[in-house]
Amino acid sequence: MLVNNAVAPDVPPPLVELLNRARNQHLSLSELLQLVESLSETGQARLASELYRTWIAFNDTHPLLHVVYFNYSVILRQLGDVAGAIHALRACLKIDPRFGQAHINLGRALEDCGSTGQAVQQWYSYLDATNEITAERAGHRLMMLQHVGRVLENAGHFEKAETALWQAIELRPDKTESAQHWTSLRQRQCKWPTLVGSDHVSTRQLLDAMSPLTLACHVDDPLFQLAKAYRYNKQLVGQPDLKNFPRKQPRMKTGTEQRLRVGYVSSDLRDHAVGFALSEVLELHDKRSVEVFAYYCGEPRTNDATQERIKIAVDSWRDITGLSDIDAAAQIGADEIDILIDVNGYTKHARTGIFAFRPAPVIVNFCGYPGSMGSPYHQYIIADDQIIPPENEIYFTEKVLRIACDQPVDRKRLIGSRPSRPEAGLPEDAFIFACFNGMQKITAACFARWMTILSAVPDSVLWLLGGDDDVNQRLRQIAAQHGVAAERLIFAPKAANPDHLARIGLADLFLDTFPYGAHSTASDALTMGLPVLTFPGRGFAARFCASIVSAAGVSELICHGPDDYVAKAIDLARQSGRLRAIREALQRQRDTSALRDMPGTARRLEQLFWQMQGESERGETPTPDLRNLDLYYEIGAEIVLENVEFQDDRTYRHRYIEKLIQRHDYTPVSPDGRLWAELPLQIRN
Repeated sequence: MLVNNAVAPDVPPPLVELLNRARNQHLSLSELLQLVESLSETGQARLASELYRTWIAFNDTHPLLHVVYFNYSVILRQLGDVAGAIHALRACLKIDPRFGQAHINLGRALEDCGSTGQAVQQWYSYLDATNEITAERAGHRLMMLQHVGRVLENAGHFEKAETALWQAIELRPDKTESAQHWTSLRQRQCKWPTLVGSDHVSTRQLLDAMSPLTLACHVDDPLFQLAKAYRYNKQLVGQPDLKNFPRKQPRMKTGTEQRLRVGYVSSDLRDHAVGFALSEVLELHDKRSVEVFAYYCGEPRTNDATQERIKIAVDSWRDITGLSDIDAAAQIGADEIDILIDVNGYTKHARTGIFAFRPAPVIVNFCGYPGSMGSPYHQYIIADDQIIPPENEIYFTEKVLRIACDQPVDRKRLIGSRPSRPEAGLPEDAFIFACFNGMQKITAACFARWMTILSAVPDSVLWLLGGDDDVNQRLRQIAAQHGVAAERLIFAPKAANPDHLARIGLADLFLDTFPYGAHSTASDALTMGLPVLTFPGRGFAARFCASIVSAAGVSELICHGPDDYVAKAIDLARQSGRLRAIREALQRQRDTSALRDMPGTARRLEQLFWQMQGESERGETPTPDLRNLDLYYEIGAEIVLENVEFQDDRTYRHRYIEKLIQRHDYTPVSPDGRLWAELPLQIRN
């Protein structure tokens, strides 16, 4: 039989010799790895894969063959040959069944092919086979447990995901990623208390692992929230290498005919609450004054009506999803952006690292995140008087600028045909309390208030946006423990946005959550004529709903605290005439209220952009105040773990001041722009 040893005609002559050496087992492993690295670095991955493939075929008895199979799989993934990579990884594991990184990569490859069940099983096979712990295997086990938790959560298997993540937490309590997802997952499942430690993991460690957004659902403590954002930014982004990225200087545009170049950076410029909110504002920007750039960093979208509309509204659309942070920053710099707006903050798919390069002279926090960024480079935050009254500016490192209402709305959104109550699964004659906020915003104290209200209004039901079946059942069980029949909780199934908007008005009264209140859900409800009852706290997330209610012209629905909220909800349910008058007021002033004045919002934003530009040109751009935030974090952590839900401003600040005095007695506290002025005079002197 003849054997054809010919190589492909496009293989360069130097590589032919190397392939022949590999066939003759004259190419050592170290030489192989060096050659492949060189080929990969020069963009010749396909030739590198050919060299690997040939070496494997003729060196099948080499003791480190499994390592070559693994490296070969990496090259194949780079070339887009997922099936080939899976085959190589399985060959690797056949030789060394405990090669942890191969298990990780094989699971990821299977997941990318849509075989999530096989991916999870692959990771479990390693976990089952490596119960004995070594430093290396502990790292691999941690990574696989995190992958298992992530995949199971995305698949809706919350209980199993929570179990996997908890195993990861107990394996390495010092690694925060697992606990960050675990606490968020417990909030989404309405598992209270959210933070439950063990002999191996303290409650403080779980609190430290919380993301800023998850923390906002957990507690209303704006000083701790600020300190958490500051700490999160240091851990998440740190300080990038800026030696080849000099800071952008402002271009002199004030008083000229030049337009400001304004860039919006967001993963949510699509069918999403943020996309809905910004669509009309982007359309209404005065293109004689501003040139609008949109930088999209989210998942690929097809047939997304909101995204297509935004693409038409802006002057330039840039998809930066596939770019590194530094390359995205370079693109923004090349576009000569004057005012760069972070519309993500610390939310899903955020690209905070881009802003760390300071690719524009002015960086603004607006619309996407309810709180301060606590970063060295976010210089301004746009809000309103309700969300950030002057006395609350100490909770923000950014300079506060204000518009009439911080919640833009889209007056052009499609609304479906309104169903009847029976068609929506609601009783015809009952009083319908409703809340369409996400499950993660419901706390034990919030739910207890709702049960008190239902108990006082016997002919009422509570209509919630449905979650996972297990979560719905859990809430029904908790209702029963409060003496409220389980069937009085009704869960609305998911619906297309126009259909959801159409059904909102079937309810009688929207009950807001605390400490993270309704944002776009409140503006949707008020737009559809549904009164929204709320009470503000101190932080951004806890005051946003009150801002929206005020902007809609029905400030009488803003309560003074949790007790007033319960009493007013009961009174409104019993006084149909009073509630009807509020509904009529909403309808009467719907299109003249500040909430829906989008032309006014667009003009005011442009005024603020030019104000920032003027300050930048004069060298007056504010510097974020980051003083003492590590100290406020430690004090805040102590206070949060005391589990006080609601308190007045004076009591809240006094608790911090007491602890600042204690620390000052131990070691002097440096002055700052927050609570320093409220410390006793003898300390400040």
